[in-house]
Amino acid sequence: MNQQKIGEFLKELRKQKGLTQEQFAEIVNVSNRTVSRWENGNNLPDLDILIEISDYYEIDLRELLNGEKKGEKMHKEVEETVLKAVAYTNNKTERYTRGIHWLLLAGVVFWFTAQLIQHTELAQITIISNFSEFAEGAACGLLVCVIIVTSRYGKRLRDFKKRLLKRQ
Repeated sequence: MNQQKIGEFLKELRKQKGLTQEQFAEIVNVSNRTVSRWENGNNLPDLDILIEISDYYEIDLRELLNGEKKGEKMHKEVEETVLKAVAYTNNKTERYTRGIHWLLLAGVVFWFTAQLIQHTELAQITIISNFSEFAEGAACGLLVCVIIVTSRYGKRLRDFKKRLLKRQ
């Protein structure tokens, strides 16, 4: 795949519709900077966005990936296969997010346990006090990791679902 060629093709299609990068960015729910990166050949859209773009411009997905019009339409079976691949990716992402939520829950349980121990007479027992400190540290570590990982990932998942729901 030639990213430069695809980028030029995307730019040509956008200009044929008389759209600015900002207007097209709003249509596919990305930033205009992202559209610029695509058109310059620095990046390629995600698969679900490629499908949305091919639908919007009423062109074959293969044409989009080749960076030129071929004149033949994509077969329905091929499109369905691509949509199944997108759904698979979405399911994988959702499983990943569920795992993150379990880690978050574990962090909350550790923090609650630490607070319970610290605010009772159990804090005076050395081994339990040590466990309380461990639980508090584990809770903080898990919460920081979850925040870092889910901050960009959660937004991508929500945007992905919006694009899929808009297609149906």
